[in-house]
Amino acid sequence: MFIIKNPYELQCKIKELKLQGKRIGVVPTMGALHEGHLTLVRESKKNNDITIVTIFVNPKQFGPNEDFNSYPRTFESDKNKLEKEGVDFLFYPDINDMYPDGYATSVEVESGIVNKLCGAKRPGHFKGVTTVVSKLFNITLPDNAYFGLKDYQQYLIIRKMVKDLNFPINVVGVPIVREEDGLAMSSRNKYLSDEERKDATLIYKSLLKAKNLIESGEKDAQKIKKTILEILTQSKFSKIDYIEIVDPENLEEVSEINKSVLIAVACFFGKARLIDNIVIKI
Repeated sequence: MFIIKNPYELQCKIKELKLQGKRIGVVPTMGALHEGHLTLVRESKKNNDITIVTIFVNPKQFGPNEDFNSYPRTFESDKNKLEKEGVDFLFYPDINDMYPDGYATSVEVESGIVNKLCGAKRPGHFKGVTTVVSKLFNITLPDNAYFGLKDYQQYLIIRKMVKDLNFPINVVGVPIVREEDGLAMSSRNKYLSDEERKDATLIYKSLLKAKNLIESGEKDAQKIKKTILEILTQSKFSKIDYIEIVDPENLEEVSEINKSVLIAVACFFGKARLIDNIVIKI
């Protein structure tokens, strides 16, 4: 596995490989890798000749009171995991490599999907995401890019950006990977105490209860949201950020469920802000 920090050096190597007809897959990450990330890597390796993983904790997607400084950074462990998976290139730039002195450009999707869910709670977050991902796409020149559907809104926004800017890239959404007890895998799970970790399983339990209600014929979105709220507030550690039932394509709120919906939850357990979702097809 080649570890490269300089964007231009990686770009040159990938250009050479593409001239040889190689198919390129990229998995953008912020490190602190877990099985969810490795699932993305395996999907890339199945469908591409070359797999690139990027590790960059992007300051532009963190708000002023968020966890940029404390976000877990586990490079040696991450490197070992990626070597075992047979990754071809690890792109590991410094902040100055990505945002050198005088940097003054951003990429922003101006669409209603940005201002829903996490976008409504974290102003500027997705502008930071689309800026860094567009740079990573230009550096790695992928044919396919892999994103986990735990960050469902991010997946929709990246897909919109790719379409609008004519990136010749297929954006692949990969299903959520869960722990045995149902908790969605996340780098932020490391923030949880043992008690908080146990209670965090209420998120997925509430989503499954909502799914069962809908499949049993319940159509009132407010009643379902109330049920989710009742389950989540069983924990003394929980602080709900949002519970939303929306259209899975445009993220518009749904009041009566007569077609497929996305149920999305963001909830703090202690200092860890966890997100999860489930798509219910009708």
